[in-house]
Parts: sequence; C-alpha cells; structure tokens
Amino acid sequence: MLTGSSEPTAGPDDISTYRGHDPGALRAGRIGTAGLLLSVLAATAPLMVVAGVMPTTYAVMGIVGQPLLYVILGVVMALFAVGYAEMSRHVHNAGAFYAYIARGLGGIAGSAASYVAFAAYSALQVGIFGIFGYEVSALCQQHLDAEVAWWVPALAAVLVTAVLGALKIDLNAKVLGVLLVIEALLVVVLDIAFASDPGPQGLSLLAFDPGTIAGAGLGTALCFTIAGFLGFEQAPVYAEETNKPRTVVRRVMFMALAIVAVFFALTSWLVGVAAGPDNIVGEAREESAGLIFSLIDPRLGGVFTDLLHVFFVTGIFASMLAFHNVVSRYAFAMGREGLLPRALGRASASTGAPAYGSLLQTVLAFLVVTAFAVTDDKPVGDPTAAVLNLFTWMGNLGALGVILLMAVTSVAIIAFFVRRGAAGAQGWRLVCSGLAAAGLATIFVYAVKDFDVLIDAGAGSALSWALPGLLLVAAAVGTVVGLALRSRSPETFAGIGQGNQAFRLERAADEEAAARAQDGARE
Repeated sequence: MLTGSSEPTAGPDDISTYRGHDPGALRAGRIGTAGLLLSVLAATAPLMVVAGVMPTTYAVMGIVGQPLLYVILGVVMALFAVGYAEMSRHVHNAGAFYAYIARGLGGIAGSAASYVAFAAYSALQVGIFGIFGYEVSALCQQHLDAEVAWWVPALAAVLVTAVLGALKIDLNAKVLGVLLVIEALLVVVLDIAFASDPGPQGLSLLAFDPGTIAGAGLGTALCFTIAGFLGFEQAPVYAEETNKPRTVVRRVMFMALAIVAVFFALTSWLVGVAAGPDNIVGEAREESAGLIFSLIDPRLGGVFTDLLHVFFVTGIFASMLAFHNVVSRYAFAMGREGLLPRALGRASASTGAPAYGSLLQTVLAFLVVTAFAVTDDKPVGDPTAAVLNLFTWMGNLGALGVILLMAVTSVAIIAFFVRRGAAGAQGWRLVCSGLAAAGLATIFVYAVKDFDVLIDAGAGSALSWALPGLLLVAAAVGTVVGLALRSRSPETFAGIGQGNQAFRLERAADEEAAARAQDGARE
C-alpha cells in the first residue's frame, strides 16, 4: 500500500527510475537540486513575463490588481503541487503528465494526454522563436542600423537550440543557470529602482485590494497571468536524470513555485507603483511591450535600459532551450513506450540526452517558423507575423493545453491513490488535488470562452475555436493510438506510463520470443 510521506516500498504497482547502464536510457544522477531548479525557473523567463505579460495584462484587462492575480494563482498552483509532488515520488517518468494520467486513469487516457502534452509544449517552445526573432531584429535596427527579418535570427536560434538540446543536461543546466541568474539580478535592480523612486502615488497598496479585480473578468485575467507559472510543473520530467528523484523533484517544485509567486507578485506591484495605480493602465496601453523600458529609462539611464534589452533577449533564449528540453523528453518517453516511433525512445550513448527527440522538435520548429516566415508579407520591423501571430497564437495554445493537463492530472492523482487503497493516508493531499482540479478547470473554461481576447483575434474569429480545436485533434490522435495498441499489442499498451520498466519488459519479451524461435528451429 502507498502511504503518507514514507518512502514507497517496492511492488508491482511502483515505478522507479532505472539506474542501469543501458546506453539507450536517460542517465541518472546527471542533475541535482540546483541544476534542476535553474532549468525549471529558466522556463518561466522572468524578463519576458515582466516586459511582455505584465504590460499586456494591465492594458487588456484594464485593472490595477494584477499582483493579486499572482497571489490567487500561487494558491491554486500550490494546491496542485501538493498532489503532483507526492505523485512524483511514486512515478518517475520523463513523460510526467501523461505518465501520471495513465497510472491514474488508464492507458487510453494516458495515450491521449501524451499527444496533448507533446502538442502543448511544442506550441509553447515554437512560439517563443517568434518573439526572440523580433527582439533580435529590433536590436539590430537600433544598434547596428541594419534591417534583419525576424525569421533570420529565429531560424538561427532553432539551430543553436538543436545543438544544445542534444548535449548533456548538466551542461544545459549551466547555460540556463548563468542566463537566469543575470536575468533575475536585473529584475531585482529594476524592482529596487521602482521601490526607491515610486510614481506620484508613492508605495500604494491599492493593487492588493480585492475590489481592484471585481467585475474585471477574473477568469480571463487569470488566463493572462498563468503564463508566468508555466515551468515549475516541468520538474518531474527530469526525475529519471536526477540524483535523488524522490526528494529532489518535490523540493524543486515547491521552491520554484514559491519563488515565482513572490517574485512576480512583487514585481507587478512595483511596476504599478512606478507609474502610479491611476496611470498604469493608460501607460500600458500607450507603451505596450515598451512599458518597462520607458519606466526604467528615466530612473537608471539609457545604458541600463539597453542592457535590459539585451538580457531580455537572452532570457527568451533560455526559455526556448528549457522548453526544447522538455519537449524532447516527452518525445523520448513516448517513443520508449511505443506511442511514437521506437527510435525516439533511445538516448544518445555519448551524452545520455534524448537526441532523437531533440531532433524531432527541431524539425517541427523549423517547419512552423518557416511557414510563418513564408506567409509574412509585412515590412521588416512589423511584429504581426513574429509576435502577434506566432508568439501569441502558439503561446496561448500551449498554455491552454498545459492548464488542461494540470486539471486532468489532478483528477488522475486522486484516482491513483484511491485505487491503491491509500485515500486515508493521502487524504489531505487528495483534497488539495480536488480543489486544484476545480480551480484549473474553471480557468480552462474561461480561457476557451475568451480565447479570442487572449490571441487578440476579435470576436467571432475562426481562430478562437480552430486553435483550441488542435488540442482536441491531438487528444483524438492519442486516443486512436491507444486503442490501436490495446488491440494489436497488449504488452505495449500495458507499458504506457511505465517508463524504463516498460522498456525493460519490452526487451525481455523480445528476448523470450527470440529464444522460443531458436528452440522451435532446433526442434
């Protein structure tokens, strides 16, 4: 039986990281607490959230209570993390979301979730190439007086990400760590500048008044700000590569969640303080993505503002790499379990990285960026294709998919422990998962309802249903794959969500079949 907080005992229902020396497996012990924390936080892209998401939320929602939104979301995510972290102690699989869902709700649900996860995280990663390309293009225009189409640096970033994605995860963690630390320090400097030189209303606490978000479309507003939290849920993806998966993953999740919630609530408040609660909405609508830079320039000067621009770009790149690593590991896990071609389920013998999964993600990113580049008929410097379309469409599609996965995973966690007779021991965790499922489902409904607002497509736009419909398509494909496996290959179907254990069982079955064939030949 699985019990409260004690270490799970070995049994047929337990999944543990395979620490053997199979050259096709991910390498255990490659990343510790610090490296995993930096990798996870890099995906949140602090400067991208501060300079992109926060001004957009102020402008579109027209409210000053954005800091309170981060507090509310922090509570919802903490409720989710309670069950999610406990699940990570019992199931170690690079497929995280879909593995948990398979273990709780069955192989068909797990197969459907795997395709939704792959589509959602791929969309998030590919979308970031758009804003990266646009920002690099803008820097070239500003400092080099050179016109560079956004897709040139975007495609270059695809190639660089491909190279790094195929290398050792500990090397990736170092790259991400350096970029993240610099990025975080710059935001801290920005916060100190805003706090020491506030706007006309001083250090007002009006933003934390619940009345500031009343009647403002709370659900839709939460959809805008939830992007800042995407990243902490990725920790279990690296469970097979950590040195102590049962403790490191859980520790990193809660550390990352606490840092993100406090960091963004504080910074969004100080951004409002810098402009003044009465002015922040108007300035955000006027300056758009330039809001942060326009607020910091008179306080710290042009040199710091230029530095902020540069590391805004490197922060975007760090986020791209972090999401690339996650997608490649989902592809690896799906290939290992027969949900995608088996070749994807083999790690590089030299680096231990999911090189084929990385290659698949690179090809997809190249094709999508190229498609947006070919259809871009706007002059250089126009953000329509790169930012308003590629980044906004793909980013919101990906976020919608992750919200859905979180909600379903919360239900799966409850089912997992109840079916194993551990409901009593895990009672308070299951209550938290139930509350998280309700909160996340509510946010998901609002996100679908107001998707046209999220992607700035206008009421009645076909995109408002076509883009979310892609998640249904992914789920349908995954369902068909699961049904086909259940019918044609019951052994493979039984391995969905099993990770390396399934890989070894599959290999053992092949060896047994070969032995039987040899015996038959001798007879």
